[in-house]
Amino acid sequence: MAAGRPRSWSPPAAIRASAGLHLGAAAATLAMPAIWPWMLGAVTLNHAALTVAGMIPRCALLGPNLRRLPDVQAARGEVALTFDDGPDPMLTPRVLAMLAEAGARASFFLIGERARRHPDLVRAILAAGHRVENHTDTHPNFFAALGMAGQRRQILRAQQSLREAGAEPRWFRPPMGLRSPLLDPVLAGVGLHHASWTWRSADAVLSDAGAILRRLRRAGAGDVVLLHDGTWRADASGQPPLLQVLPTLLERLRRQGLRGVPLPAPE
Repeated sequence: MAAGRPRSWSPPAAIRASAGLHLGAAAATLAMPAIWPWMLGAVTLNHAALTVAGMIPRCALLGPNLRRLPDVQAARGEVALTFDDGPDPMLTPRVLAMLAEAGARASFFLIGERARRHPDLVRAILAAGHRVENHTDTHPNFFAALGMAGQRRQILRAQQSLREAGAEPRWFRPPMGLRSPLLDPVLAGVGLHHASWTWRSADAVLSDAGAILRRLRRAGAGDVVLLHDGTWRADASGQPPLLQVLPTLLERLRRQGLRGVPLPAPE
């Protein structure tokens, strides 16, 4: 399977501290076997802390994590628009039309198996000047619980499918933003970078456009906004709430002098 150019990786401070704790606990237990319950407790608490960190999408303890645009882009009044879980033959073309009408661009985090079913939509996204990024191959909700080999398979299979449709993903976003301490070295090995968001719309689970827009009311210059063009809960009319949310959001950004853009190239 195709991969990007691997990049260097070094464990973040939290992982180095965890490794040191494990080694210290093992050494202390060998020297004084009677303290093993205390050492086991310390290691258990450490695992719990890392698990909690992985469940907080915007946390950077487990590795670099793009949560906002660089300051220079914020100064230009740019807001990153990102869409997860597509492509979808019903919704994605309508999203593209709305973005085109507003003169906005975005990053689409696509699922590999959906891209294989709809390569024409991947090409349409690219032709409109948007970016295509990696959101795993099948969007397993248990992605964060996979070992390194399982995470790598999910990422590489999606990467291959997106490349076959003409894309060159640079960013990766895990399902629901959940990650494990194993993800960062996997991403380094395949040449991708981790991205989360500043504001999450929750439009995959909320059906009320007003409630979704209220969640995004503070989105401003330099922020990364998460929306979905592949997963939604239908509103009262049976339609995806994004059809109401996106035009209103784009108009709000326009009135504030802000511009929708894709994620930048990784540094």
